[in-house]
Amino acid sequence: MSDNTTASAAVLAPERLAQAYTYESYRQLIDDLLAQGLTTGPNQSADLLKYARLNEQRMSRIDKTVVLVPELQAELDRLQGRYVWLVLTEGWCGDAAQIVPVFEAVVRASHDKLKSAYLLRDDNLDLMDRYLTNGGRSIPKLVVLQADTLTEVATWGPRPAPAQEMFLRLKAQQLPFEEFATQLHSWYAKDRTQSTQQELLALLQQLA
Repeated sequence: MSDNTTASAAVLAPERLAQAYTYESYRQLIDDLLAQGLTTGPNQSADLLKYARLNEQRMSRIDKTVVLVPELQAELDRLQGRYVWLVLTEGWCGDAAQIVPVFEAVVRASHDKLKSAYLLRDDNLDLMDRYLTNGGRSIPKLVVLQADTLTEVATWGPRPAPAQEMFLRLKAQQLPFEEFATQLHSWYAKDRTQSTQQELLALLQQLA
């Protein structure tokens, strides 16, 4: 199948999209699993559970504090057409915890021009493997679809460019995971979602 044919085909069937989580049901799933001492996905460990608990706290904090920059809101106000923001994610993923609440804030500010749909990466590997980053299943991954045809019009992720550059640099240094994660999440805390918002603004401008 040619690239052009692939690009013009629906990314997924409407029936599959209908089974995706809303943001509220995604957050509820995470909470329900945490109450059982579990996280999303087939792999379970004490470390993953610890990260999942931290990530729930991060999402809750960003949900309460994120404020869209005026340029982003203005672009949403100008946006023509309707789109689905399909997000591949997992509850244990630290980057997803920092970014997914920003996706949802944008969707909620769109006056129903955008609709979000969340799928777990490890339950949807056929989709994930169409959107690899340097050969890896990095998340979160945003796939923007035309609402009527479910064809792909844009993708974003798994991180804003400065965070991705830091990620690659730290990975090359082969730091212990705790130190690696501390530095990356410190960057997110200092950035206060600004880099993510600016890149989502650029993505919206491409849709105009």
